[in-house]
Amino acid sequence: YQDQWVCGNCKDTFFQRVREGGSFLGAFNYGGFWIRFLARVIDGFILGFVGLVQSLVQSMLTGESAFEPNYGPSGSDIAIILISVGISTFIALAYEVYFLGKYGATPGKMVFGLKVILSDGQPISYGRAVGRFFATYLSGITLYIGYIIAAFDEQKRTLHDHICDTRVIRK
Repeated sequence: YQDQWVCGNCKDTFFQRVREGGSFLGAFNYGGFWIRFLARVIDGFILGFVGLVQSLVQSMLTGESAFEPNYGPSGSDIAIILISVGISTFIALAYEVYFLGKYGATPGKMVFGLKVILSDGQPISYGRAVGRFFATYLSGITLYIGYIIAAFDEQKRTLHDHICDTRVIRK
């Protein structure tokens, strides 16, 4: 029906929805590039605030001050910085995985009524959320082309959506 295949078991329900003027089964309203960008900005502000608090703690531990000259980090300072980077990555991972696994959306996506699902419409698992988190790094290291392709993809998918078989839809 109109270039869509309808299975025999679904046919009656499908055409009932067509007669009622409803959307086709499996038809999603995909979240576009700009709304996803704004959702990512909100998530960035949230994680940035957490990072600011973490940075203040790191400054206290290393004795750094914005008002005093810094003559280079000592060995212990480097260890603290590396631990801090690890903690930042873990916090971002936990944030993304918790919200995507539990609610299907990060707070930024929730603000705009977006949700991350699998291609078949099912919610994503915590494991898939972990994979999607690390796949976002690939979208970034490709000079952000992995994100930009969402503007040109029919289903508004980024590189990490392609890798993880996910879609971002409007609820």
